[in-house]
Amino acid sequence: MAVRAERVHATREQLLTAAERLFAERGVFAVSNRQVSEAAGQGNNTAVGYHFGTKTDLVRAIVRRHAAPIERLQQRMVAEAGDSADVRDWVACLVRPLTEHLADMGNPTWYARFSAQVMTDPALRGIVLEEAYTSPTMMRIVDGLNRCRPELPPEIRAERDDMARQVIVHMCAERERALADDAPTPRPSWHDAATGMIDAIAGLWLAPATIPTREEAS
Repeated sequence: MAVRAERVHATREQLLTAAERLFAERGVFAVSNRQVSEAAGQGNNTAVGYHFGTKTDLVRAIVRRHAAPIERLQQRMVAEAGDSADVRDWVACLVRPLTEHLADMGNPTWYARFSAQVMTDPALRGIVLEEAYTSPTMMRIVDGLNRCRPELPPEIRAERDDMARQVIVHMCAERERALADDAPTPRPSWHDAATGMIDAIAGLWLAPATIPTREEAS
């Protein structure tokens, strides 16, 4: 039984790795389950369905595979931030767990590009938001940011949350793509790339907010 369980686990990991790479490079719906199975070295073309079910389930499994180590890094950074009133501390809690995770995996990686593909798909975007952006740790980070700018209306906070997410997702994807292609990058390391994103997102959060008047809103 133990040997079979190990074999099943190994097959699942091979399928997840193959799917993540193909989805990152081609887009989720441009890749069939059969192509994932072949890339994973599985002779059975129904392997994806057997181990994961639907393609949506496969996407969710990929997200969860990375969510756990990223969450651990977030927990450590949130504990270090404590009751900080510095926007940069909370923005760092958003950015550095992902960039540290990508750095730890070496090169090439595909998760940043996979995330960018999924986040632009209306049918799949909710999976990433649900799995990666609704954890108790993430809620503490959002609360920390909100405490730094209590005067911002809820709709402005939501808008800036979304802007910050776009910066993180797409800047990480662009850097990951450049590294995979052995192309130049603006920053020499993931740590330095994170610093650049923290600078930009902190500036975004600290920028003055123009609140539309009732006439402008209508």
